[in-house]
Amino acid sequence: MLEVAFVAFWMAMALYAAATVLYVYHVVTKRVALSWYATFATGAGFLLHTASIGLRSSATDGTELSGSNVLVLMAWALVLVYFVLEHLIKRKVYGALLVPIALLSMLVAQIGGLSSTVLAELRPEQAALLDNWRVGIHVAVIAFANAGFLVSAAASLMYLVLERQLKNRRSSKFMSRLPSLTQTDTIARRAVLWAFPGYTAGMMLGALRAIETDVALWWADPRVVLSGLVWLVFATYQFLRWRRGWGGRQGAYLSLAGFVLVVILAVVARTVPSGFHIFGL
Repeated sequence: MLEVAFVAFWMAMALYAAATVLYVYHVVTKRVALSWYATFATGAGFLLHTASIGLRSSATDGTELSGSNVLVLMAWALVLVYFVLEHLIKRKVYGALLVPIALLSMLVAQIGGLSSTVLAELRPEQAALLDNWRVGIHVAVIAFANAGFLVSAAASLMYLVLERQLKNRRSSKFMSRLPSLTQTDTIARRAVLWAFPGYTAGMMLGALRAIETDVALWWADPRVVLSGLVWLVFATYQFLRWRRGWGGRQGAYLSLAGFVLVVILAVVARTVPSGFHIFGL
């Protein structure tokens, strides 16, 4: 069964790669047929991606949500979020940004090795900490929230590019194929609106589990500290947008800053050998 999961995983990556090329060509040429094939390839890749996760979990009596497996889950969540986004806005331009990021996450996970033996390498207290259903939900919810933050960052980056082009009075056929400033700003705002409660819930579950298992100085763990900073940035984003009327460029910069912290957090979690969070490659 692991062999089948492995084949499904690589076939999903191949389909995501094909979809990336098709999405880019669709944005450049505006050919409707290309967008249909891109969506089909992404959907087929998503089904194989799902099958790979399910088969691997079944073969290993439950895949641990740690190490490279988290990247695989985040890639899966990102593609799912993209499909929802495509359905809501009826625009496929974001596929050229989000699908290749999902592909890259899967590639990094494969290079790092899909770890199913992480628990055997942990100290007893770390293994006891992970051996709980709340930890699985904690990691899964955080992965989905990070996918939402990534969508917001992508929309914010597109907003800044579009605004700069319009400010410099540069226009082209390619520019006309991109979403409007209002649409990109709305997507960035709504992505954070959906992701932030999930991130908050995930942090609370993690904190409750740490308190429950009496982990010493859990609040000083590098990942916990960085997670708190990410939460603070996006909480500020929500406050300034809803109470102070922030939007446009200011909101875009803040969203990008928050996602940069998410990336830093992911790197630290996989490279710094300290604290009770062990997700190293």
